[in-house]
Amino acid sequence: MTPERKELLEEELLIVRHSGEIPEIALHASLYYLEEDEEGPRMTLTAAERQDLCAAALARAREIVLRDLDPANRDLGLYRGVARSLANWQRLQNFCRRSNLACPGFREEVRRALVSFLETELREVASGERDSCVNCSPDEIELFCRELELDPEHLPMGWISLCC
Repeated sequence: MTPERKELLEEELLIVRHSGEIPEIALHASLYYLEEDEEGPRMTLTAAERQDLCAAALARAREIVLRDLDPANRDLGLYRGVARSLANWQRLQNFCRRSNLACPGFREEVRRALVSFLETELREVASGERDSCVNCSPDEIELFCRELELDPEHLPMGWISLCC
């Protein structure tokens, strides 16, 4: 691999990995720029190079899903809430289906994050430390549970009281 090719790919990998809310769009923009754009390098990417770009998009998408299930983020400007985590989960699942990608073990990681988030939220709301920041209905949480293959019975007792 030439130094120029390596530099171009590394730059695009960084762009995709640190993209905004929809990494799939950044991925397709990078692929277009690298392969087709008349002002781009018009490269023919190898399967491994394409896979690296897809992996960067997948890593970013996973990060976005978990971001809104991390209690430490609740008071930060980047926090969008459980409703956004559900939307990003669905977006990630669609991306994986369309791109024939797998995310082994991620469903379980999200399950644990959701349960832990709700436990923390319940504890802090009950102690008066904060008001609930759960921004979705019980039906939406139950939908998230179905998508995560998580029985709502495994959620902490009283979780419904957190919902808007």
